[in-house]
Amino acid sequence: MDWNRHGHRACHKMKRVWFVICMLCCSGVANATPATVSYIVDGDTFAAYVNLEDDIEISVRVRLRNVDTPEIHGKCDYEISRAYRAKERLAELIPVGTRVELLRIKDDKYLGRIDAYVETPDGRDVGAVLIAEELGRPYSGGRRAGWCE
Repeated sequence: MDWNRHGHRACHKMKRVWFVICMLCCSGVANATPATVSYIVDGDTFAAYVNLEDDIEISVRVRLRNVDTPEIHGKCDYEISRAYRAKERLAELIPVGTRVELLRIKDDKYLGRIDAYVETPDGRDVGAVLIAEELGRPYSGGRRAGWCE
């Protein structure tokens, strides 16, 4: 009986999470959604707090839609070293506590993560900066190319 109660509570939580993600994705189509950076995951992903309404705040992982950076758990030393450099640069561009704008939000393949274009407080596109500094390459979905030779 306890399992059913806990199972019901978990199911209710999952429904709430999906509802909130759907609200966030729908609200981000036309307008920018403000978010506060909470931590950096890697060169193209960070976590943020998003206020959906006055009394609703969620924590969500955000993947930059327009850039692919090397993976920290990469296949070669070159990829791993570039991945750490991209992560460091992302942390410089949007340090913890920074208020950013999430634009053109869409659902991601991983539960609890969204994809978005991200602007710094001074209006720079974070993905475009990483691409211009050769810390990532343009990405528009699909299979990503490797970083090792």
